[in-house]
Amino acid sequence: MFKNLVVFMMLLVPVMDCVAAPKKKKEEPVVHLTDEQIYEELKKLALVFEVARDNFVEEADEKKMLEAAMNGMLGALDPHSSYLSADDFKEFNDKSHGEFGGLGIQITSDRGAVRVISPIDDTPADKAGIKAGDYITHIDGEQVFDLTLNQAVKKMKGRPGTKVKLTVVSDDGEPKEMTLKRAIIKVESVKHDVKMLADADPDDKETPKIGYIRISDFGATTSRDLNNAIKELEKDKVVGYVVDVRNNPGGYLTAAIDVSDAFLDSGEIVSTRGKEKTDIERVFAKPGDAVNGKPIVVLINHGSASASEIVAGALQDNGRGLVMGSQSFGKGSVQQQKPLGDGTAIHITIARYYTPSGRSIQNEGITPDIEVLHSKVEVLEKKESMYSEASFKNSLKNDKAKKKDKKKSDKDEKDADDEETPFEELTDEEKDARDYQLQRAMEMVIAMDTVKSRSITSPTDVFADDKIE
Repeated sequence: MFKNLVVFMMLLVPVMDCVAAPKKKKEEPVVHLTDEQIYEELKKLALVFEVARDNFVEEADEKKMLEAAMNGMLGALDPHSSYLSADDFKEFNDKSHGEFGGLGIQITSDRGAVRVISPIDDTPADKAGIKAGDYITHIDGEQVFDLTLNQAVKKMKGRPGTKVKLTVVSDDGEPKEMTLKRAIIKVESVKHDVKMLADADPDDKETPKIGYIRISDFGATTSRDLNNAIKELEKDKVVGYVVDVRNNPGGYLTAAIDVSDAFLDSGEIVSTRGKEKTDIERVFAKPGDAVNGKPIVVLINHGSASASEIVAGALQDNGRGLVMGSQSFGKGSVQQQKPLGDGTAIHITIARYYTPSGRSIQNEGITPDIEVLHSKVEVLEKKESMYSEASFKNSLKNDKAKKKDKKKSDKDEKDADDEETPFEELTDEEKDARDYQLQRAMEMVIAMDTVKSRSITSPTDVFADDKIE
């Protein structure tokens, strides 16, 4: 299954009515129909199409109607299954292979709202300050409610250099308008750097160096890029590694397996279980640890989903890495594209995945070994988004679970359209110093290295509690 199928776990996070708290889902019994009943229902579907087309007050777009019907059928299964038109399927594959045009926002659509999964690093959206969990309510002044995901994406795409105005609502409920300039988005799946603590002396030869590996998504080149990054970092004699998968919504299952395998010398990485009880696949690490047993801290947050959770769960359950940050998203399902032969396809959930200890993180996520909220402000206010996989109205069950602004003049509006939203330029050092989670993760890597070299009982002895503020 893992070798023969190109499986892409695409994160589609729905949003509830803007900032309303999610309601507890009421489970409904599954209804099975006989072949004859299915035939009768399909006849009824054709009849509904004909009556609607012939009686609608305006000329009906037949293709649009049929595509919406197919999307509705698949959307009834779970939030991640959908129909892909030929254009959508091509666009889907283009995104998965690392380059596309637009703003650099990964979004999802559900119940008429558009929500940001995460901005892609170093893109117009990222630089403008759009955050994971923000809602986009208008594009160029037009409401986006009831648009499909792909329709919303197409409205934000355009020629590089052209501008688009978004109305964005954050978790605090305050809408703000921002104008972004479109660009060619090149997704650099893996970045790496040698880092030191913010207060460290870079001229001191005894200052510990930490290998920082940022994985922004799990794409076709992630495994290769990771191995190249490790080779470069090892030349600098780093004492350990921070693997940062915050706001990483997922990607190829095979890439997540390869990344986990790079740090594991043995043990199970992940298992998937399909519809039938006998449909179980287990993947194990091959001998060889690319970093030779050096300490690893995996940084996660609420935007870490799917493939990111596989990596965090594999290293956590095998005792190979310490997971820090905040609770991950909780998407424990696997999707696959099934081509239909005419350039179109369906994107459908085919299995659940489980961590090596047998945990299903569906709707629950990975709990960090040490909780570190993103900043001092967030420690006090805890402004992580309340939405997760469990917020979906029809998300899969965890089968392992125990139980407005003032009106502006036309001139003001035109000026706002023409003016690109400014953003704060920071050096890499300034960004690192402000990144509270990263600083704590680097401290932990140093502590773990000290444990290894001096035989201290536990790296967490350095900290009094398992929650860092």
